[in-house]
Amino acid sequence: MWKTAIDDAIAKTLKNIERFEGKFPHVSSNGTYELNENNDWTNGFWSGMLWLCYEYTQDERFRNAADQTVTSFHQRLKDHVVLDHHDIGFLYSLSSKAQWIVEKDEAARQLTLQAADLLMNRWCEPGGYIQAWGQKGDAKEGGRIIIDCLLNLPLLYWASEQTGNPSYMEAARIQAEKSRRYLVRGDDSSYHTFFFQLETGEPIGGATHQGYTNGSTWTRGQAWGVYGFALSYRYTKDKKFLEASKRLARYFLEHLPDDHVAYWDFNAPIENNTYRDSSASAIVAAGLLELLSLMEQQDPERLYFQEHLEKSMTSLVQKYATIGEEDAEGLLKHGSYYVHGGLSPDDYMIWGDYYYLEALMRLEKGIGGYWYEGK
Repeated sequence: MWKTAIDDAIAKTLKNIERFEGKFPHVSSNGTYELNENNDWTNGFWSGMLWLCYEYTQDERFRNAADQTVTSFHQRLKDHVVLDHHDIGFLYSLSSKAQWIVEKDEAARQLTLQAADLLMNRWCEPGGYIQAWGQKGDAKEGGRIIIDCLLNLPLLYWASEQTGNPSYMEAARIQAEKSRRYLVRGDDSSYHTFFFQLETGEPIGGATHQGYTNGSTWTRGQAWGVYGFALSYRYTKDKKFLEASKRLARYFLEHLPDDHVAYWDFNAPIENNTYRDSSASAIVAAGLLELLSLMEQQDPERLYFQEHLEKSMTSLVQKYATIGEEDAEGLLKHGSYYVHGGLSPDDYMIWGDYYYLEALMRLEKGIGGYWYEGK
């Protein structure tokens, strides 16, 4: 089943190379991907898909397209195009760092280290955290962290390994610990975002930007936590991060509906037209694969996580994937971007496609993502 799904995804991705004409897919509307220049936080996911397809097939068409995206990322960093946010890790881990991992291209390595330096520039004192959005010290955004940042931290961990400079690792570790303390609630659910007082660093409180309410659990945010804490454990070996990943994973899995694919928020009223978020379940599937690779063989929870991984992936492949729909641009239907804002609440999400493909390839051939070397 996994191979059939991968073959379908590869065929669609190859068709999309020609269809997208060098632009980057973001989210879709009525089944058609919105395309943009390299100026959004999601652009790295398309690059990552191309590198995954190249690793799997060794088809130079994927390699050439992926290389073109890295060229674009060189220019984006040079011109500082929409980079006043923490999603630099999403952008450069899956583009230039992927090229370094796959091809050991030195120019790609240097670009990725420059991106890590740019992310480090978002470190804020006296609070001691990486500011999520906006120009550093912005009156509105200067005190905000968000759970998504956990997937940007591997860029810093990697930079520390590459350079021998411990400051990258220390900043990432502190950010992960601050996320564990302030974004993870006592019942193992999570806030999307948390605010600190800009001048003093004192904690203010949790909130949401994309979830149902400030006290609800936005499922994609929970998903970032599952995968992100597992990656922080891989790099730091701090068992608190492994336990945080397991806690968030249990909560996510325990609150799924019967078909094992999440609604957009765990606290949203469930009605016939309540939106799903297949992308959240795809992220968790990839995160569970990472988590399982880090757990000891005798861990009593291994079987629980393995069984739920297989149920979720089977549901995604059989009920949400566009397998057999030759003209479909996306791989996964029923993803949601920003429900309250009315932005693509039920369509394709490029990050959903990426994590779905990453999970499939890891299941079938052990080809993981580009969050760390030595896969």
